Amino acid sequence: MITIEKLNAFGANAAEGLARCFGNESLYLKLVATIPGDSVFEKLRQKLDLKDLDGAFEAAHALKGVLGNLSLTPLYEPTVEITELLRKRSDVDYSAMLAKVLEKKEELGRLCAE
Repeated sequence: MITIEKLNAFGANAAEGLARCFGNESLYLKLVATIPGDSVFEKLRQKLDLKDLDGAFEAAHALKGVLGNLSLTPLYEPTVEITELLRKRSDVDYSAMLAKVLEKKEELGRLCAE
């Protein structure tokens, strides 16, 4: 089960995310727990694999918004990097950046499952 303490240890700014949920810890933790299973991560991977930069941008931008609102900094920062490159339609190798995002998503998933 995810806790504020685990999120802080993960590197999230839980106080900020909690404030966006009007201090409702139960709601905040429930929202955080949905992140590891969010299908938009897979959509981002697929769109990048297909070199569909427009579709990848849509997915990355959506993730950026959710991760930013929940202040999940370890996931948010590399997602911002991907989003901004995709905004410019940069044809670069996104694999290392995507791997970092997916690694942090898995780490959060493990924390939520404990």
